[in-house]
Amino acid sequence: MQYRLTTPLSKEALAPLRAGDTVLLSGVVYTARDAAHARMEELLEAGQPLPFAIRGAAVYYVGPTPERPGCVIGAAGPTTAGRMDRYTPRLLDLGLACMIGKGKRSEEVKAAVVRNGAVYLAALGGAGALMAASIRSCEVIAWPDLGCEAVRRLTVKDMPLTVLLDAHGGDLYESGPRAYIESLGQGEGT
Repeated sequence: MQYRLTTPLSKEALAPLRAGDTVLLSGVVYTARDAAHARMEELLEAGQPLPFAIRGAAVYYVGPTPERPGCVIGAAGPTTAGRMDRYTPRLLDLGLACMIGKGKRSEEVKAAVVRNGAVYLAALGGAGALMAASIRSCEVIAWPDLGCEAVRRLTVKDMPLTVLLDAHGGDLYESGPRAYIESLGQGEGT
């Protein structure tokens, strides 16, 4: 199935999604990678607010390249999400609804996704220009000293994504290969 979603995201909006579904996401998406996650952790430890409202938010693990003239952003392909795993359960427990990246997640992250009714979505790796095409505006909102890893507020329109982890425990990294292997077995002898 394909779904159209707009941020901020609620548990009710995410509940129908299943691993393997596709999503066209619109609204505000925040960028954060390793260095920004470390700084957010420092803020939380100090009892300080995060640079954006976390409840219902979507975070894209991306470090975009500099924009070319006439463009709002450069290439914006996903970063490997597992590098943020140590920070993610806490952010999910605080209300983060959606993460966008690539690659498998830890068992702790998977449990936190289910516990919080959240999702993890895949952006197409190696297609930074395609992903950038859905970004309508980009503004650095925290830690400009981090360069490409600064936190940005993106406004996106119909960003094409695939559900990797759903709120019900579905994991496309498990179900996808299984379905493929099963489809091979059905084709034997025909």
